[in-house]
Amino acid sequence: MNGKSIRVKIFGNEYPLRGENEDLTKRVASYVDGMLTKIHDKIPEQPPLTVAVLSALNITEDLLREREKHILEVSHLEAEVEKLSNYLDNCLLAEPTDEQIR
Repeated sequence: MNGKSIRVKIFGNEYPLRGENEDLTKRVASYVDGMLTKIHDKIPEQPPLTVAVLSALNITEDLLREREKHILEVSHLEAEVEKLSNYLDNCLLAEPTDEQIR
């Protein structure tokens, strides 16, 4: 990861981060900050480490759900492509040849 160093604020602390895509790095930092804030707002009495661990668990759950969703969507698309391919094969097989037309 050799990108430009940027400073981001996460849960009240500034961190210098490097990334190949500055916009993506900022969005990731913002997402993490938002999750930490959301968890802290629900359970403000918990220490920062507990908030961080619960946030990491929530973020990982989000990631795994998106991966599962992606896998299902790819499977669905592959099945649709297979149907279309079979349909086209059948159309080509049923198409009359030049000899049949004469």
